[in-house]
Amino acid sequence: MRTTAELAAADRAHLWHPFTQQQVWCEEEPPLVIARAQGTTLYDTEGRAYIDGISSLWCNVHGHCHPEIDAAIRAQLGRVAHSTMLGLSHEPAIELAERLLAVAPPGLARVFYSDSGSSAVEVALKMAYQRWAQQGQAQRTAFVCLQNAYHGDTLGAVSVGGIELFHSLYRPLLFETWQAPADDYAQLGTLLAQRSERVAAVIVEPLVQGAAGMLMQPPGYLRRVRELCDEHGVLLICDEVATGFGRTGRMFACEHERVSPDLLCVGKGLTGGYLPLAATLTTERIYEGFLGRFDEFRSFFHGHTYTGNPLACAAGIASLETFEREHTLARLQPKIELLTRLLEQRVAKLPAVAEVRQRGFMVGVELTHHPAHERAGHRVALAARRRGAVIRPLGDVIVLMPPLSISEHDLRRLVAITASAIAESTTRVVSAAA
Repeated sequence: MRTTAELAAADRAHLWHPFTQQQVWCEEEPPLVIARAQGTTLYDTEGRAYIDGISSLWCNVHGHCHPEIDAAIRAQLGRVAHSTMLGLSHEPAIELAERLLAVAPPGLARVFYSDSGSSAVEVALKMAYQRWAQQGQAQRTAFVCLQNAYHGDTLGAVSVGGIELFHSLYRPLLFETWQAPADDYAQLGTLLAQRSERVAAVIVEPLVQGAAGMLMQPPGYLRRVRELCDEHGVLLICDEVATGFGRTGRMFACEHERVSPDLLCVGKGLTGGYLPLAATLTTERIYEGFLGRFDEFRSFFHGHTYTGNPLACAAGIASLETFEREHTLARLQPKIELLTRLLEQRVAKLPAVAEVRQRGFMVGVELTHHPAHERAGHRVALAARRRGAVIRPLGDVIVLMPPLSISEHDLRRLVAITASAIAESTTRVVSAAA
């Protein structure tokens, strides 16, 4: 086997990491190379253990190496690893669609598979536009999104994004959108009253804007957005790629305010965090708008090679079965309450913490202001790693989003490590500045 040093050198020589300044990556301490995982623990090539404090980028639900999900993938591998859905179908895709619709918000009736959350958003945007165009309203080319929105990194998803750091460079490549604040539905109502005839859809991350730093919408906001879309005759797209599959304490965030969108985007936790798979769910009414004779060319002209991959669908089925068999959502509620108490006791009172934002198992700890060059959030993440936890900041917002299956013992450890890492790192920054 190759040594850790050899792997690190090869990484720096050949890889290009996402959302990473590669010059800094190659200059700082060697990367953490993960060799295996079990439950909610990651192990590096030196055998050191780390709590997976961000669910391997917000997607792992039931823990790593879950026996039932592992077995489902192995069983499917013995049948067929991949078969296209262009002109063919297969049982795992059919069964997963049935199970997914059974737990989705009421009114959703059709499932279109894709490979990532960004792709699921692209599908929703194209469906919304094409639906209106085929109804003789091709002028509806614009979308309304929220300030500080994040829906992925492909160009359509970036068009409806609102994080300037990520998106401003690409503006010349993007289509027209209008932004509304995520805390004032009155401004959204005014915008729709003025421009609804040109709007195809409103797209929102329900309840929590994740990549913006775990920004929370006020109670009732999502419900009012649904009502405004209905009043002005525009579609509502809910992007639950990050918030879906239990992250907010319910299967989908929309459930908290009894909202059913016209299109629902899911990904990340769909397979329990095992394999890339995403889906766009929509109503029968939208689906019917694409029906017609072949020579009318009303088909939805979109697809991917690995759409509905059987291995990923098998993992998705097993994940939904695990939710049911292990009573995941019911068992999560006391852990959410414990997390709230721990954050109040250990983190919120730290001098370097400006605010703690939480919805279910989605947490953002915002540090007091530091100049960008100090990389305070990154310092906290490195300090947490030395103590045995993997977390990743969004700027100077420390994100905690552990797997739903984390034990109370490890949840206490994760919060304690985070608190200690914040205290150590911010003290060092202050001392260096002094």
